Amino acid sequence: MKKHVLCLGDSNTHGYCADPTDCADGGIRFNEEERWTCRLQTALGSDYFVTEEGLSGRTTVFVDPIHESMDALSAAYALLKSHEVIDLLIIMLGTNDVKERFGANAACIAAGLERLILKCKSVDCWGAKAPNILVVAPPRIKEGFHDPVMGEGCVERSAGVAEQFRVIAERQGAHFLDAEGCEFNRIDFMHLTRHGHAQLAEKLAELVPTLL
Repeated sequence: MKKHVLCLGDSNTHGYCADPTDCADGGIRFNEEERWTCRLQTALGSDYFVTEEGLSGRTTVFVDPIHESMDALSAAYALLKSHEVIDLLIIMLGTNDVKERFGANAACIAAGLERLILKCKSVDCWGAKAPNILVVAPPRIKEGFHDPVMGEGCVERSAGVAEQFRVIAERQGAHFLDAEGCEFNRIDFMHLTRHGHAQLAEKLAELVPTLL
């Protein structure tokens, strides 16, 4: 059986493209040759099976008062069981957690991640193996960002998330990768460009085989 890598994330896992001129198809989603998940599958080869679980707006644990079913925690059991057996779970969340309406600082966002990790560990989806989780801290939201829906203070809150995630990953025995340096667009300053997707896939293609 192929080694199964499940990628749990938000719009940057779904492949949202804020700049249609950066997408080969000119749409709002990068295609199967552009998204980091698909590029990771290509790089890893036929011994691996990479699946996507990307939802725009998804948080770790914060229940959104505007859109229902956006927190990963409430969906974790059904989601993981539907994809069993899982050899490696990649969690790349945290960007949406900095929204003003959630009122959470970086430490609270990391506490949410820890709660999610504990839930994922408890789900019987790992076969005979121990839970194997890789936390990917998304790149920080860049200066120049302004989105009235996301609200104020996102840049400042986002800046502290990666280090807090690193602490949680170490405490929970999870692997960790900081995706800072993967290119964000200059339109909304919080979504990967096509080049950013390629950069992230390259980092993961080097790391993932060492974790399995």
